[in-house]
Amino acid sequence: MTRKQLSFLVILASSLVIIAILFLTTGEGEKLIKRRAGVEEANLPMGAVEIPTQKITLFFLGEEDSLLHPEEREIRQTASVVEAARLVVNELLRGSQQGLISPFPPRVKLREIYLTDNGLAYVDFSRELSETHSLGATSEMMAVYAVVSSLTYNFKEIKKVFFLIDGRERETLSGHVNLRRPFTPLPELIASSDNKD
Repeated sequence: MTRKQLSFLVILASSLVIIAILFLTTGEGEKLIKRRAGVEEANLPMGAVEIPTQKITLFFLGEEDSLLHPEEREIRQTASVVEAARLVVNELLRGSQQGLISPFPPRVKLREIYLTDNGLAYVDFSRELSETHSLGATSEMMAVYAVVSSLTYNFKEIKKVFFLIDGRERETLSGHVNLRRPFTPLPELIASSDNKD
C-alpha cells in the first residue's frame, strides 16, 4: 500500500468518525432521542397524564314537568370562553346521562359559536334543528332555553344568545319561536329547587 493510499484511508476514517459524532449529537440523533421518549410516553398506563377539567351545568327537560333541570358534567379545561362554550353545547346535544329529556332532534349539530365584546353569543346550528323540530311551541321554547340557560349559567361573559340556523338568521325556529331577537335567561323555566344562587 502506497503512502498516498494510506493517507487517503486515514482521512476517510477521520471523516467517518466526525460524521458519526455529529450525527449522534445533533439533528438525527436528537430525533432518535425524541422518538425513543415518545415510545416511552406511549407505553404509560391510561390516566397517567391528567387532562385538566372544569365542571359545567347543563339543562335538560324533566319528565314530570315542563321545566329545565340541571345536570353536572366535566369538560376539558380550555383557555378560551368560546371553545368552552362549544364543548358545553356539544355536551348538551349529546343528551342527558341521568335520564332527563333532551329537547333536540338526534341529528342536530353545532356549526359554530361567536361571542361579541358585549356578551352576545351567536350560536349557529345545522338546519336539522328547524327541519326536524315539529313537536310544537313548548318543545321549541325548551330547546332554545336549554341552550340559553346552559351558556349563561356557565359563563358570566355570555349575557344573551342569538340563534342562527345553517349560518343564517331565521324568523322562527320551526314555525313557533321567534328567532329575530337575542334571548336572555328565564330563571322561571328552571325547576325552583335548582335555581342558581
